[in-house]
Amino acid sequence: MELAYIPSPSRGVLYLGPIPLRGYAFCIIIGVFLAVWLGNRRWIARGGRAGTVADIAVWAVPFGLVGGRLYHVITDYELYFGEGRDWVDAFKVWEGGLGIWGAITLGALGAWIGARRRGIPMPAYADAVAPGIAFAQAIGRWGNWFNQELYGRQTDVPWALHITSAADGRIPGYYHPTFLYESLWCIGVGLLVLWADRRFRLGHGRAFALYVAAYCVGRGWIEYMRVDDAHHILGLRLNDWTAMVVFLLAVTYLVVSARLRPGRETEVEPGTDDTGEPAGAPEQQGRKEHEQHKRDGAGSADDAGTKSAAGGGTGRTSGLTDGAGSATKS
Repeated sequence: MELAYIPSPSRGVLYLGPIPLRGYAFCIIIGVFLAVWLGNRRWIARGGRAGTVADIAVWAVPFGLVGGRLYHVITDYELYFGEGRDWVDAFKVWEGGLGIWGAITLGALGAWIGARRRGIPMPAYADAVAPGIAFAQAIGRWGNWFNQELYGRQTDVPWALHITSAADGRIPGYYHPTFLYESLWCIGVGLLVLWADRRFRLGHGRAFALYVAAYCVGRGWIEYMRVDDAHHILGLRLNDWTAMVVFLLAVTYLVVSARLRPGRETEVEPGTDDTGEPAGAPEQQGRKEHEQHKRDGAGSADDAGTKSAAGGGTGRTSGLTDGAGSATKS
């Protein structure tokens, strides 16, 4: 008899009339909103304009969803194009199946398009949103809990995940909750990036590279625990190899970038001052005019004082001169 375990939801979808409310979709949506909110705060702190992160996310999020789905479908094609399978299921994103590698790759492409349209350096934008992406992944992983998928090996630990569904080849039992492990790891990655960015003032894409490298380390050992079907190369799952390659690329970028472009960008968004407000904004113009009036007033007072002193000095000089003249005449 199990004394403690993590229960699985009886179902991953609720219906509001004819409208399905899917737990997996809610986790993705909440994660996106969190990433945009935190990214916006960090962007403003770096001198950017409020709303820019959301504007670029309009490009990045759809690209990321398409990329994540493409990676999953390509690497697990037999689930959709094998014998007895329906290829239409490849479009059912709400049933689960988003590969983070494809999501980040195409999401970055979408962000690059949005950033280029606004004349914003992509590395600076990536640094601003990096910890938010990690936290979004932490929330998104709970979508796997709603779908009872992507769990690890069987176990009797007190925090074991109780799988109750027998659909799609599942065997009810108690398994390692790898979704929870990855969720906690992503929270740690987000906190690490926030700390390192504040401590070392990371710039030129290095905060994003740190996020990628740290995530790959955790994904490697978590992936090794999973028991769902996957392609293997030399005894390792495909995602393990992907994590290793991406980790090496991220670390290489960190080292090379630090040598070639040390420090942090001084300007992240054209047309803003050091407070992050648009140059020429009414509020900014008002402050500048007020400061100019203060300087002009101070200057007028100084000029008046100088003239007064000069006038007094002239009067005294004239008096002395007249006195001296009178004395000479007498």
